[in-house]
Amino acid sequence: MQKTQTFKFEFVALMASLMSIVALSIDALLPALPEIGTTLHITNPSDNQLLITMIFLGIGFGQLIFGPISDSLGRKPVVFVGFIVFIFASIICVNTSSFEVMIIGRVLQGIGLASPRSLTISMIRDSYSGNYMAKITSIVVMFFILVPVIAPTLGTFLLYFFSWKAIFYFNLAFGVGVMFWFWRRQPETLPKEKRIKFSTNLFANGVKEFFKYPEAIAYTLVSGFITGSFMVYLSTSQQIFEQQYDLAEMFPYIFASLAISIGLATYLNSTLVVKLGMLRLGFFATIAYSTVSLLYVVMFWSGVNPSIYVLVVFFAIQFFAVGFLFGNLRALAMQPLGHIAGIGAALNGFISTVFAVPIANYIGGFVKTSVLPLFIGFSVFGILSLFIFLYLKKQNRAVSIA
Repeated sequence: MQKTQTFKFEFVALMASLMSIVALSIDALLPALPEIGTTLHITNPSDNQLLITMIFLGIGFGQLIFGPISDSLGRKPVVFVGFIVFIFASIICVNTSSFEVMIIGRVLQGIGLASPRSLTISMIRDSYSGNYMAKITSIVVMFFILVPVIAPTLGTFLLYFFSWKAIFYFNLAFGVGVMFWFWRRQPETLPKEKRIKFSTNLFANGVKEFFKYPEAIAYTLVSGFITGSFMVYLSTSQQIFEQQYDLAEMFPYIFASLAISIGLATYLNSTLVVKLGMLRLGFFATIAYSTVSLLYVVMFWSGVNPSIYVLVVFFAIQFFAVGFLFGNLRALAMQPLGHIAGIGAALNGFISTVFAVPIANYIGGFVKTSVLPLFIGFSVFGILSLFIFLYLKKQNRAVSIA
């Protein structure tokens, strides 16, 4: 870790670009889901959601592989191995006419992408700590959020002039460019003297060490709750705006405007977190997240969708709160895990994803003719997250008194 924590633009931009490969592989595909469904003979439109949620499942499991290995071999070589898996999986996706094989390909894509996604967090933790780490994480997330602003529009463009397969090819080309930049400009962040000797017990020892820190476990669970409920939006947004509101042409612009809301929040978080602290900002963001979703449920309990303008306002406020949560939750969970940053980030990502994917698949199955189930999900998991924050605050107060 650097003795003097300073802002390095290229490092932040490169970390954001690594994570953006993940976002592009998810969000650029959203406008193409109906056409892919037609090509693969999917009869139930809700099954299209699996093309989004299954990549997250792969990301969750992939982190368990790459995280521990990176603590022994270093971050850079493991990132390259993950990208090779991503290339192989992308080839499967563009050369199949089977829905089941496509799902396998998406899971494998997720496994490959788990490497740059989780090791980005590890490299940030290698280089920074405390609230300044939360600041850097927030800035990385802010740049990362710019991808969903343009990705659906990019996907629509490629779909219009070429086909849905062109989206996969573009993702590959973008990834190759980022990997070349990473190879040329990013030094290894984990020096050899700080690496953990590789052994068959490496993973088991790392898991035992992770579970010694109750706060890391608690904030990982909160991350899973928030990510899971937000993942429902990602997997159903095309269905909501194009089918429930008949706004197929406006979908990329609506999606982009809501992504800007998250981006603005992450920017504000990066400017406020060093002064106010990641714990305080995360706690108040969780209160806001729960309150907004409960307000929607109370106002529209009948299940009849409000006007698109009202819905977008609720989404924008909800996601503004999310922007204060993503970076802070990761930083809070990683704070005590600097000595096992690789496996720590892996377990954080895996556990949160294991919670998130079933949450998204279950709630997403109810989002057919109404947006209400989505906000019920926001409410339930927002309140659970708030309870965890309150429990930790109570425990910390008890320890301070003792």
